[in-house]
Amino acid sequence: MFTTIDGFLAGWGETTANTQRVLNGLTDASLARQVSPEGRTLGRIAWHLVTTLGEMGEKAGLAVDAPPEDAPAPATAAEIGAAYRTGAASLVKAIRGAWTDATLAETIPMYGEQWTRGKVIFVLLAHEIHHRGQMTVLMRQSGLRVPGVCGPVREDWAQWGMPPAP
Repeated sequence: MFTTIDGFLAGWGETTANTQRVLNGLTDASLARQVSPEGRTLGRIAWHLVTTLGEMGEKAGLAVDAPPEDAPAPATAAEIGAAYRTGAASLVKAIRGAWTDATLAETIPMYGEQWTRGKVIFVLLAHEIHHRGQMTVLMRQSGLRVPGVCGPVREDWAQWGMPPAP
């Protein structure tokens, strides 16, 4: 769990930059890709990341400029990417304006439990990383280039004239 705002913001900055790179790699056609008929589409997962910024933020008492949880997903990847950029920046502004290092230890009701604010922002970050991983699999299945977010991807190795790591 996070104990300082600066610690969270350092991790959040890297996480959101990587998520934005993934979102920037989506195409409008790829938004319909899904693993199974019961599963979310790539576009729905991407939109879920956007709406979660406001949904979790609101539950935690933050005013975040993000679409509501039940907002319909846009038809284009560019709109999803723009909404994410706005929401992620707004979350930072809301946290900086409302919370301090000391308040991160305070508990608040979240999803029927009591969480510290430090846990709220940890879960938000972990949630984003989890769904970003799902998105990269669906991107591969859609024939899109996946950006290296935690190290090089096979296209990076090829670009460097090297065989992919085993």
